[in-house]
Amino acid sequence: MGLAPRPQGWYGDPYQLHEDRYFSAGEPTKLVRDGGIESYDAPPEGPMPEGRLSPAVAAAPGGPDDVRRVGGGGAEPYCPDDYFMAALDVAAYIPPY
Repeated sequence: MGLAPRPQGWYGDPYQLHEDRYFSAGEPTKLVRDGGIESYDAPPEGPMPEGRLSPAVAAAPGGPDDVRRVGGGGAEPYCPDDYFMAALDVAAYIPPY
């Protein structure tokens, strides 16, 4: 007789307080997610509600247009060609050895 697998990863929040809750080694954690935004909210005291856990629906990965600079200074999408040209500009100032 084998052991039942323990939930690991994102599942619908069995407490119905949030959209999703992260499980580690079969136990609900304080990491929750609503509308794709992660935050912390400890699970309520007491036993977990009865019922089957359903895996959370994964968010669709974004394309290169949703990547922004860390500083948030510009609204321009990431463009690999711009970074390549910037690297060439920097290389032009490096003295040869």
